[in-house]
Amino acid sequence: MKHRLAATMAVFVTASLTAAGAIAGPVAAHADPAGPPVLSDGYGLTQVADPSLSNPGIAAPTATDFTITVTSPQVANDPGTVGHHVRIVLPADYYSDPGKRYPVLYLLDGSPGDPCDYFGSAGFPQFNALKNTSGMIVVMPDGGARGWYSDWRDQSTAAGAQNWDTFETQQVIPFVDANLRTVADKQHRAIAGISMGGFGALHLAQLHPALFSQVATLSGDADLSRNEMVLREIVVASLIDAQGALPVVSSGILPGTVAWSACHPVNDPYQPAVSSDALFGSPYPISVTPPFDDSLWTAADPTENASAFAGMGVSIYVGNGNGPTGDYREWWLESASQHFDAALTAAGQHPYFQDYGDGAGWGHCDGGHDVTCWDQDLADLIPRLQQDFGTTNAG
Repeated sequence: MKHRLAATMAVFVTASLTAAGAIAGPVAAHADPAGPPVLSDGYGLTQVADPSLSNPGIAAPTATDFTITVTSPQVANDPGTVGHHVRIVLPADYYSDPGKRYPVLYLLDGSPGDPCDYFGSAGFPQFNALKNTSGMIVVMPDGGARGWYSDWRDQSTAAGAQNWDTFETQQVIPFVDANLRTVADKQHRAIAGISMGGFGALHLAQLHPALFSQVATLSGDADLSRNEMVLREIVVASLIDAQGALPVVSSGILPGTVAWSACHPVNDPYQPAVSSDALFGSPYPISVTPPFDDSLWTAADPTENASAFAGMGVSIYVGNGNGPTGDYREWWLESASQHFDAALTAAGQHPYFQDYGDGAGWGHCDGGHDVTCWDQDLADLIPRLQQDFGTTNAG
């Protein structure tokens, strides 16, 4: 009875203060000092218990660094899983300064990857040293092993619902703003990503320019035009599960049946195979299936749509893979990044373009498509975002 009375009084007081204008924005989530804050379901996201987060190799949650598992009708669960992971990092002073609100960085992983362990301290030591003192909330939402952070053309494949754009922008972002003390506006929201996530960051910023003031791509697929057909082929390879179809496949984009994430079963992350046209239709100029050409690829191409980034800060990070005889992946992505930079410049933008070549002088980077470079990219990006947001180190 006491608990019911207290709950009733709390609702009454909160409603009264809100009506009087004493509370601005969402009610902050309450926190157990011994663990993460308790978040409320909403915006189509339902939190579920997930035994995989106790697997070996998954870091134990803390009050300022934790992972939740959510289900959504917009994105089907991967085989052998109960939902999708969203890792959240809070600034060190989040609890000690309860009146303070924070900008948010949405950080997207590559393929295949899962936020439960993708940005772990072993691969990203500099990022993990900065994450709690950045003065920002950092949110790492799932994007599927090959979801490409997009709403697929075909929703009736064996993979089930694949509306990753909707999941990220219409569910995760408002969920975070409703539960945490964010500054919920464009000027205080950034998005960045690695590889597939680099394309995802550009794609979401391109389609939703009112949401983000800063966007960064780290070795991302920044040009999906006919000039970079090999990048289209890589995307298609992830859809049809084409092991060995391309030279890039043998170097790690499509690893086959492996332990690719500690919170996933040992499996092929690109199963079930789906049609090559499932994501953006045919990648070829002429097709017998709707829309009968490659117009959906063109519509999704950041380089073709460079003008959509007007007014945004755009950061591009890439290496050269040590040339065509080195890491094919980064060598191709360097070309795509150069095209994107040129298109932005032609559109009157002033992108920050960091082409670190073979990695010399860029931390421990080896110039390839790997964490040695991406960790240094984040170590460069985060202070720049702090300056843009006007934040100082927390804690």
